[in-house]
Amino acid sequence: MNTVQQTPETDAVDAPGTVGTETTDPVAPQARRRFDLRERPEVVLVPLVFVAVLAIWEVGVRVLDVEAFVLPPPSAIWDSLLLQLESDQFWGHVRVTTQEAAIGFAIGVVSAIVLGTAISQIRIVEKTLMPYIVAFQTVPKVALAPLFVVWFGFGLTSKIVMAAVISFFPMLINVIEGLRSADSDRIQMLKVFGAGRLQVFRKVQLPSAMPFIFAGLDIGIVFAILGAVVGEFIGAQEGLGYLLLQTNYNFDIAGMFAILVVLSLMGLIAHAAIRLIQKRVTFWADQSRVIGA
Repeated sequence: MNTVQQTPETDAVDAPGTVGTETTDPVAPQARRRFDLRERPEVVLVPLVFVAVLAIWEVGVRVLDVEAFVLPPPSAIWDSLLLQLESDQFWGHVRVTTQEAAIGFAIGVVSAIVLGTAISQIRIVEKTLMPYIVAFQTVPKVALAPLFVVWFGFGLTSKIVMAAVISFFPMLINVIEGLRSADSDRIQMLKVFGAGRLQVFRKVQLPSAMPFIFAGLDIGIVFAILGAVVGEFIGAQEGLGYLLLQTNYNFDIAGMFAILVVLSLMGLIAHAAIRLIQKRVTFWADQSRVIGA
């Protein structure tokens, strides 16, 4: 009985996903591109610029003998930041501001999605409400903070309302534009096959709007933090905005910069979280073509 013995070279050729002794894993080139500095120069440039700015700042204020109450060096800001982070009272202020921004952001997002969907789907709602929305959009939202304090008091409610109002409009505009950006040919094709309005909305309009919705979320979460801090400026007894005013009254400029660093980190963490969810949900979309993405 004749038998054919397979050589190692034959096994290597016949094995799935291999060519000779080299693997053809499609994930490998993508992983290599991820760490290729020519493809992602920002991996080096971003920290390099950060270190360079801090070094110039540190040396500049010392050489020019700038007073600490005018512009403290980064080393003094770092020491103040460490001192703040060791305080339980500071973390209480962080918790209050985070709570105000998160609740206000949630209220603003839900309201914007509901109203934006109604405006984009029901023509009479658009014709009736859009003039009022445009008029209210022109009002500086920061100017409303004293009114909210009068109406809702000095507690959390006025700051939550402020955060909700500021984050509402970017989300609303993105929802409306996203739902309107759906491909009309696809909508007509579904209607030809007997699809109803709800099916068209679920199959075409909502997927088309998702990148815009996440762009609104990305902008809105930062605005919500801003709204909470502005509300605390007007009247509050706790929160990072209140703490900023206290350090200002005490001419603790390094402490003010330390609080600003914490606020920036809060915004960066929220932005990163939104982007992570966006990449998971809207993986098919070109994120670079959506404003705010």
